[in-house]
Amino acid sequence: MIHRRTFIGALGGSLAAVPLLGQGHAKPKRLAVVATEWRRYSHAWHTGQRFLAGYPVEGRWHQSPIRLVSAYVDQTPENDLSRDRAREFGFPIYPTIAETLRCGGDKLDVDVVLIIGEHGRYPVNELGQKLYPRYEFFKEVVDVFKQDGRTVPVFNDKHLSWRWDWAKEMVDTARSMEFPFLAGSSLPVTWRMPDIDMPYGAEVEEVMCVSSGGVDSYDIHALETIQCMAERRRGGETGVAWLQALRGDPAWAAMEKGSFDRGGWDPQLFRACLCRSHKLTQPENMNHRYPTPEQIRQWVKEPVVYRYQHNDGLKGTMFLLNGLVEDFTFAARLKDRSEPLSTLFYLSPVPNVVHFAAQMSKVEEMVLTGEAPYPAERTLLTTGLVEAGVRSLAQGGKTLETPHLSIRYQAPRQSQFVRS
Repeated sequence: MIHRRTFIGALGGSLAAVPLLGQGHAKPKRLAVVATEWRRYSHAWHTGQRFLAGYPVEGRWHQSPIRLVSAYVDQTPENDLSRDRAREFGFPIYPTIAETLRCGGDKLDVDVVLIIGEHGRYPVNELGQKLYPRYEFFKEVVDVFKQDGRTVPVFNDKHLSWRWDWAKEMVDTARSMEFPFLAGSSLPVTWRMPDIDMPYGAEVEEVMCVSSGGVDSYDIHALETIQCMAERRRGGETGVAWLQALRGDPAWAAMEKGSFDRGGWDPQLFRACLCRSHKLTQPENMNHRYPTPEQIRQWVKEPVVYRYQHNDGLKGTMFLLNGLVEDFTFAARLKDRSEPLSTLFYLSPVPNVVHFAAQMSKVEEMVLTGEAPYPAERTLLTTGLVEAGVRSLAQGGKTLETPHLSIRYQAPRQSQFVRS
């Protein structure tokens, strides 16, 4: 039996102590993948394949004690890789989710389910949300649990659903049926430069993330970057009272306000974020220099900003600044501290994208210990912020009250990100 103490999780999430397959250890756990599509650079490619070929940990190759034994793939584009992987590694692909979880039999026959509802051709609604079937996949998984009288841990990639009520139902269902449920982005568990965490129990006044990417896509990554730090503050998470999303000229106007209370944000935190970036845009033939406001406006064609305030007064700002940066940086103002706390959330390059391996190590931890290493309420909250953000944008930047986001939870004291 593999116990919790086999993990060195507090300062690095190392899996070096996990027994390797083929060395006389316990029988491998069985994994089912439920994915929208499986092609090069898709999230199923980044995540599910870690349980086929393994990944590096602290200078050696780690073969997971979890084995991928079945898959359901909703869409198969011309560059589909799921069939090739099935032939190479000898696992079947089934036509339904129920058959996948039962491995073609009549009872649940796996120990963990990965729901990877990212990428593929799906409808887009009037708010610009891509209608990925994460909730529908989850419901079919839960139906098998109910019919077969047994549950197993479940992981859901990125935000829970494009609909708030469905997202809440997913977390409530996992709680009521008492199965471990892990969700969210890979950003909270990736390396940091410098490798710092928010001091547990700190008094935090304002938080920020500067990033790039699209609405209803990369905003969830940036919000989870903020939330994995903010949730460690004194008193724990209290939920969010309101959110305002700005795009284009209103975002530039907010930049001139000079403070959050005046309708903008703390310029010192913004500067700290840009100074942590490794991919800060520069003029042609120029070395590393801090951009002027005129340059920022020139390079960023359509800025997007989410401003929001937590129920306990904590202020938050998330930026999508395509053309200025290509990474994720975080800064926070702590009470009685003159300089911001700031760091870069480091994402390793393609094709290896090792931060997904770090995320899958948390799935391993959940399976082998029987507990999710961090609460799904984090991703429930960030899912709600994404939905509020797209709604605010659709209403011209209207400030939306969010009483439904009064989500309270306590983050684990143990740090969850990779340090080695």
